[in-house]
Amino acid sequence: MQDLLKQKVCEAIYAHKEEIITLANSIANEPELGFKEIKTSQKITDLFEKYEIPYTRGHAITGVKARLQGKSSKRKIAILGEMDAIICHDHPLSNMETGAAHACGHNVQMAILAACAIGLKTSGVMQALDGDVIPFAVPAEEYVEIEYRNRLKEQGKLKYFGGKSELIRCGDFDDIDMAMMMHVSMQGEEKRRIDVGGTSNGFIGKMIRFKGKEAHAGSAPHEGINALNAALIALTAVNAQRETFRDEDCVRFHPIITKGGDLVNVVPAEVCMESYVRAKTVKAMMDANQKVNRALKGGAMAIGAEVEINDMPGFLPMINNLTLTTIYEKNVLELLGEDSIEHLGHSSGSTDMGDLSHIMPVIHPWFGGGTKGTVHTREFAVTDDEMAYLLPAITMVATIIDLLTNQAEQAEEILQDYQPEMTKEAYLQFMESIH
Repeated sequence: MQDLLKQKVCEAIYAHKEEIITLANSIANEPELGFKEIKTSQKITDLFEKYEIPYTRGHAITGVKARLQGKSSKRKIAILGEMDAIICHDHPLSNMETGAAHACGHNVQMAILAACAIGLKTSGVMQALDGDVIPFAVPAEEYVEIEYRNRLKEQGKLKYFGGKSELIRCGDFDDIDMAMMMHVSMQGEEKRRIDVGGTSNGFIGKMIRFKGKEAHAGSAPHEGINALNAALIALTAVNAQRETFRDEDCVRFHPIITKGGDLVNVVPAEVCMESYVRAKTVKAMMDANQKVNRALKGGAMAIGAEVEINDMPGFLPMINNLTLTTIYEKNVLELLGEDSIEHLGHSSGSTDMGDLSHIMPVIHPWFGGGTKGTVHTREFAVTDDEMAYLLPAITMVATIIDLLTNQAEQAEEILQDYQPEMTKEAYLQFMESIH
């Protein structure tokens, strides 16, 4: 029975191949940054309306949450797709005004989400499943434009700067039991393959402001307090801390200066920076952040400046559920054959899927062979439509069929054995502790 259902949904996805690819290209041609995904949100809304899939919108400002109902609603599994782009001015499809570009492949994720929704709806497979499927277009996975998001927070429009963390806070995952999503490989690869498992860093977001005193830089620098010098000494002090970061904790600190002064002939009185403090575990993340803050304060003190450090909740480390990964892996092998899977270790990057992985079972596989170029660069592009948009969707819906057939037996087994790293309440308490 399961094989027949998988075949039906596979045929349905291929029958709508051109529509799925067109959607991916349309989103790529109109990239939008996090919490600004108005056009992208409308595109996925139009698709849900076309196929008469019930949905709600406005989740964490731009999110769109649909529901495909099974013959019973015993369990609920979300398929996630991220709507936002990054800033990459030199990408050939970047927005000329904002610099936004889908150089991370989130338009691919949205096409995969659409393929899953279309395949499950038009094949009639949902009537054989003991559970609901939630196609969920989510905002703002990229933790960027921190000052803009801080203004949204001040206006009461959001509290957390990552899309999934804000959705967790708002209760939009309260009716979901587990979740899955795909991401393109970090490196462009020729061979078709899917990477499974692995972990990734979490991080704390930081806005830093050094305050000095302006003076004429040529005739009276002695009357000023140079905030830029304070920032440079602070960064040197952070670098002196690096030997105290354990290799196994995979700590990263990578600041940018967003304001370095006002005029070249005026001693800089205000210098602003943004950064993350990343690490493999929550404990290591908190320890490294304490050391970084101490160094930042030391740089200010050395010059006689002041420093304001605004720590903000970022993302938690990523944890893939082992049992769910194993079920998914079997479907990849059936579809793509032997040697199509690689088991990942640890990544020093971060994703807000890590937040969700602390409160429910999730998987976050990566696919290679469908793109070229490293993500977040001008070279990133899709090269294999089938591998980018269709095959990842088929592996996910096949896994959902395994989970939700036979009274959702396999989903029940996963949830019975699952012990979350945090309850939702504990998660929110942790997020509130960072300030």
